[in-house]
Amino acid sequence: MADSYIANLRTRIGAECIHVPGVRAIILNNQGEVLLQRRTDMDLWGLPVGAVELDETAQEAVRREVLEETGIVVQTIEPMALHTGPSQRFQYPNGDQVQGFAITFIIRSWTGRPEADGVEGSDLRFWPVESLPPDMVPIHAQTLNDYMTYRGNFIVSHYSTLGDKTE
Repeated sequence: MADSYIANLRTRIGAECIHVPGVRAIILNNQGEVLLQRRTDMDLWGLPVGAVELDETAQEAVRREVLEETGIVVQTIEPMALHTGPSQRFQYPNGDQVQGFAITFIIRSWTGRPEADGVEGSDLRFWPVESLPPDMVPIHAQTLNDYMTYRGNFIVSHYSTLGDKTE
C-alpha cells in the first residue's frame, strides 16, 4: 500500500527504528511443506509477512498479506505464536529499521494457486520443514524453529539475541 500507516510514518521520521505490529504466515500444503517466498528486497527466502494497518485486526492483516503476496485465499487460520523482543529488530536494505511484534498464524486450509506477486516476492516454493533453504531471513528461520516445536499451545517467543531464547 502506497499510503499505508508505516509509509506515512516513514515520511515523518525517516529510517529511524520503529516498533511495528505485524503478522507472519506459515502456509502448509497437504504434505506438510511450508510455502516460502524469495524476497525481492533482500534476495532471501522468507515467510509471507506484513504490518497490521490502522483499523485492521491481525486476522484481517494475515489474510490480506497472504492474498497480496501469494495470490491464495486463506480459509482457516490458527494463531501459533507471538514473536517479540530485541531479536526481532531488523534493518531493510534501504536502511529502514523496525522492531517487530508479530503474531504468527498457521494456515492449513487455503484455495487458489500460489503465485509470486513480482513486487515483494520473485518466487514461491514449498519446502519440507526439515530441509529449509540456508539463505533465509533470520527471524523467519526462528519462527519456523518455533513451529517445529509447536504442540498446540500458543507460544510467546522472546529472544534476547538471535538464538538465545528466554522464558
